[in-house]
Amino acid sequence: MLVKTRGIVLSNIKYRETSIITKIYTEALGVQSYIVNGVRKKGNGSRVALFQPFTLLEMVVYTSHRGGLSRISEFRTDYSLVSVPFDIRKSSIVLFLSEVVSRTVKEEEENLPLFHFLYSAITTFDEMDQGFENFHLVFLLQLSSHLGFGPSSGAEVVEQVAFSPNAQSATSAPTVLAMQVHEQYFDELLQAPDYASIPNGRVRRELLDILIRYYQLHVDKLGDIKSLAILSEVLAE
Repeated sequence: MLVKTRGIVLSNIKYRETSIITKIYTEALGVQSYIVNGVRKKGNGSRVALFQPFTLLEMVVYTSHRGGLSRISEFRTDYSLVSVPFDIRKSSIVLFLSEVVSRTVKEEEENLPLFHFLYSAITTFDEMDQGFENFHLVFLLQLSSHLGFGPSSGAEVVEQVAFSPNAQSATSAPTVLAMQVHEQYFDELLQAPDYASIPNGRVRRELLDILIRYYQLHVDKLGDIKSLAILSEVLAE
């Protein structure tokens, strides 16, 4: 059966000589993986750029009750990203966030609130000219609400991470007192993200480390986020 749906590309891997296997979060079917043939051809025939992380597509896809890998009948850009591909800071943030989404969103069914959140966040981010230093932090906090473990306060984030014996360390684990200092910043990101007073990149990285550990507490087998090192290096002051 053919289904027309919008999709958000999460990742892709090479498959054979000219093809890829791509994971896409679709509006109608949730998370799906597809084989796409011929998109890695050399020269003008290559269309692999349409399957970079967080590319927004309009597609007609095949579905099967047996599940597993399927194929895309038709695809085209639904919204053309104008700044993300050409700004190393933005592309690094997108690479990181798409990996988090790929590891945390598993459902193979329609979830319109989640899809619309992701779609709106991506287009908004692409349109931002400045002031997006905290975007990934706000995104993670808002995504956690859609995943069912969103915090109501900064204290909730810090206390769960600081006092959990099973918390995994994203990098080096800060002390309890050091994390408690950051409660105010999490409250600002939750309540008034446009006016958050995070002073510098160091504090921003510490907040991100705490947030990743918070996710590790709530998402089974989340593991290490490989693109975190790239993001930290690009956003370092």
